[in-house]
Amino acid sequence: MTLTTLVTGPTAAAREAAIANTLEPGIDTAIILEGLPDGRTPLAAHADVSGLHIARIAPGCMCCTGNLTMRVTLNRVLRHPPVRLYIALATSEHLERIREFLTCAPYDKLLQLTKDLQA
Repeated sequence: MTLTTLVTGPTAAAREAAIANTLEPGIDTAIILEGLPDGRTPLAAHADVSGLHIARIAPGCMCCTGNLTMRVTLNRVLRHPPVRLYIALATSEHLERIREFLTCAPYDKLLQLTKDLQA
């Protein structure tokens, strides 16, 4: 099962910095980032690291308007399941609904949610 961490924080840069600080070398990791960066991102230094896959999706509540985008992106990532997955959310407004979505079939058999990471 892929260890999955939901990441929240005030800005995209803060969320990316929090993720960058927890990356473990040699661990196959995927990151799904909601929103576009505003300039150079904290993850830019890791962009060429082997085993690191970064996907960006447009902002939009991942459990409401962005649900289809989130589902498609997540399914693509899970075709070759990473050991670690970070999902950075632009807002924590519907955090419980997103957590519920990730613990329902088919994701309940693929993902193991960890403690959230607050940037």
